[in-house]
Amino acid sequence: MSLEAQYDPENIFAKIIRDEIPSVKIHETDAILAFMDVFPQSEGHCLVIHKQAMVTNLFDVDDNDLAALTVAVKKVARAVRDGLAPDGIRVAQFNGAPAGQTVYHLHFHIIPVYEERNLGAHASGGPADTEQLEKTATKIRAAL
Repeated sequence: MSLEAQYDPENIFAKIIRDEIPSVKIHETDAILAFMDVFPQSEGHCLVIHKQAMVTNLFDVDDNDLAALTVAVKKVARAVRDGLAPDGIRVAQFNGAPAGQTVYHLHFHIIPVYEERNLGAHASGGPADTEQLEKTATKIRAAL
């Protein structure tokens, strides 16, 4: 999908926003939703999206919506740091399929990095166990 793609209101994140698909939520406001990635690259991998900015990528988002999203990314990343004590944290955002974007709703990845563990590949492998995601989310929520 190119950088000029039209927003599809049936994408998986739009369905999560509408509660048509379950998710393990970490943080939610009227505008922001943070939830666990079901295909995590590491323990604690989560996603942060804007619920009202229906855009595919960074180039389409309103500056005020991006500012709110960025503040939320920082808040959730801090909770991941404090709740899980990783050795580092990677924040990633992809634009267009050639860059690795697989869901065409603007989103940020927060990926904890642990020195003695290898990261999984982006958008690969099987889905994580929901109970384990919930246990990890509980630790992150407690640090918010």
